[in-house]
Amino acid sequence: MKRFCFLMILIAAAIAAGCTAKEHKIAIVAHQGYWDCDQAHHIGNTVAALAQAQENGFWGSEFDVHITADDGLLVFHNNDIFGVDIHTSPIDSLTAITYPNGWHPATIDEFLTQAGKCPTTKLVFELKPHPEKEREDIFVDRAIEALKAHGLFSPDRVMFISFSLNMCKRIAEKCPEFDNQYLAGDIDPDDLFEMGINGVDYHYSFFYQHPEWIGHARSHGMSLNIWTVDNPEDIQKVIDMAPDAITTNVPLTVREMLTGKELRQ
Repeated sequence: MKRFCFLMILIAAAIAAGCTAKEHKIAIVAHQGYWDCDQAHHIGNTVAALAQAQENGFWGSEFDVHITADDGLLVFHNNDIFGVDIHTSPIDSLTAITYPNGWHPATIDEFLTQAGKCPTTKLVFELKPHPEKEREDIFVDRAIEALKAHGLFSPDRVMFISFSLNMCKRIAEKCPEFDNQYLAGDIDPDDLFEMGINGVDYHYSFFYQHPEWIGHARSHGMSLNIWTVDNPEDIQKVIDMAPDAITTNVPLTVREMLTGKELRQ
C-alpha cells in the first residue's frame, strides 16, 4: 500500500511538472513590416506596412533607417533611392521623391508616430551602416533622441539591430538594457558577449554552418533572432532551432507553421 501511494505521488508530481512547464514559443518579426499585401501597396519600410504588421498582431516589425547628410533619419532599405545617395543628400530632397501611387520615403517621425498607435508591436530598429564612424556615432544618438521624443524609448517597445559592429558597441554603452543584436554573422556569439553585445540576429545560413553558435548564445542569455526566413523548408528548420524570433517576409506562413508555438505580446 505504501509503495502504491508513493507511486501515485510520483505520477502526480510528474503530471504537475508537465502542466507547469512552459512550451518554448517563437516570435514573428515582419521584415520591413507586413508589406506584401494590397493594403501596404506591396512596398516595404512604409508607414502602411508597419500599420499592417500592427493590425495582424505580429510580435515585431523590422524597419531600416539611414542617417542623411543633414542628420535626418530616413526609413528606407537601400543606400540610394533611384540612384540618389542617402548619406550625401539632405532629407528634404529624399522625402520629395514620390512613386506613382503617392508613396514617399518616410521620416523617422512619420514612422514613429504610427508606431506609437500600437503598444503591442515591438519596433525592430535596424541602423544601417555609414562609411564614417563619427557619423555612425551621431546616428545612434539621433535614434535615441527620436525614440525619446515619441515616448518610445523603452526596452519593452524597441530593440536594436545592425550590421555595424561599431553601432552595436555604442548602443551597448549608451543603453545596455535594450536588446541589441549584431547582424553580420561573422562573429561567434561568445566574442560578441565579451564586447558587451547582448543579442545575435544572423541569417539562417550561418547557423547551418555553425549550429554550435545557438548554444553559445544561449549560454550567455543572449537574445536570438534568425533572418530572413521565407522558404517553408527553411522555416521548419529554423523553428526546430528554437530561436526567440524569426524575421520573415511571409509572416502569415510562419504563423501557420508555428501553430500554437507563436509568441505574441
